[in-house]
Amino acid sequence: MTERITTVSRIAPVVKMKKLLRVAACARVSTGKDAMLHSLASQVDYYRNYICRHPGWEYVGVYADEAKTGTKDSREQFQQLLADCKAGKIDHILTKSISRMARNTVTLLETVRELKAMGITVYFEEQNIDTGTDDGELMLSILASYAQEESLSASEN
Repeated sequence: MTERITTVSRIAPVVKMKKLLRVAACARVSTGKDAMLHSLASQVDYYRNYICRHPGWEYVGVYADEAKTGTKDSREQFQQLLADCKAGKIDHILTKSISRMARNTVTLLETVRELKAMGITVYFEEQNIDTGTDDGELMLSILASYAQEESLSASEN
């Protein structure tokens, strides 16, 4: 009878590191007045700290435009945010409100849809809207229309 020798090796488990969600924030003030610039600095500070303290998130940056109207999509930092999204550097964007990203409904919805097609979600803090949820875009459409009307009314006054 032939004796079989069996060797048992211990195989260490493979630990998969959970990928951090790469998060950026979008901030804006519409005038260059000192009070507004202080508000912009506060927004930048708030989001930097908020993202850095959130477990599972990696801080990418705060894209902040000063003295730019939300009705134009030619804001330098906003365009840089979109470029970094297209380059695959960002997974999720935080912003204070719909009007901080854009006051023009068409621009806002086109941008959100473009980001969504790239797998990037946006969270609008004041409105508690996350574009990663099913009802997010519907709510966003309604509130963006309201923000645009508010902007037109302010311009007329």
